[in-house]
Amino acid sequence: MNKTQKQELIADWKEKWEQAGLVVIVRQTGLTVSEMTDLRRKMRAENASFRIVKNTLAKRAVTGTELEGLSSSFSGPIGVAFSTDPIAAAKVVEKFASTNDKVKILGGYMNGQILNENNVKALAKLPSLDEQRSILIGIINAPATKIARLLKEPGAQIARVLSAYSKKD
Repeated sequence: MNKTQKQELIADWKEKWEQAGLVVIVRQTGLTVSEMTDLRRKMRAENASFRIVKNTLAKRAVTGTELEGLSSSFSGPIGVAFSTDPIAAAKVVEKFASTNDKVKILGGYMNGQILNENNVKALAKLPSLDEQRSILIGIINAPATKIARLLKEPGAQIARVLSAYSKKD
């Protein structure tokens, strides 16, 4: 790889990582090609990406950005998972790491904050963005459902009373 290709790669990584909602740094040792393909497939399914990075280039990519605190993590065989959804990459990596001991979460970055391993694992336990939206819609719809039921109830009570009187006679 020549110098201009390296500079283009660094610029590409810098742009993608700065725009990502979440960046997760992972140490991966001894993953087979099929395991790596499986991880990447799972990431794509969640609109996330996973890249194996060259440490010196990754350190250059984070230099001068908010991600600079991650530069100490770039040693050894490192992969970077990132997604625009602030939870997707963490969920996929955590699930994959729990079934494969060749992958270890080192830390991450989200919204101006450097995250440690425990923070990333806590993010992975949160409901996804779509799940959060459905919960919110349920909360918003609940009062309307209760009002409709409350307005319907007096008429239903009158109908039950009249029905009881008609069966009595």
